[in-house]
Amino acid sequence: MNSQILVLFLVLIADVSSALGVVYTRHQSRLLAVELGSLEARQDEGLAEWSRLQIEQGWLADASQIEKIARGVLQMQQPEETQILVVRP
Repeated sequence: MNSQILVLFLVLIADVSSALGVVYTRHQSRLLAVELGSLEARQDEGLAEWSRLQIEQGWLADASQIEKIARGVLQMQQPEETQILVVRP
């Protein structure tokens, strides 16, 4: 009888320990899932920003935009043909 109670007690302790392990594992899994979602959202934001920057870079590198800024902001103008010198080696 005494050994049966000891075995039952050990099984009960193993069962409770296993249940606590499952609860802890599920909790950790949920925390990691939330963190993964947050990191994926940050990745999406980074990719969107990268795309916007590539579009802006293409727009700024466009020759017509460069010319518009040079003429408007910097007050530059096309030199006359008499002012152009071609230097050849």
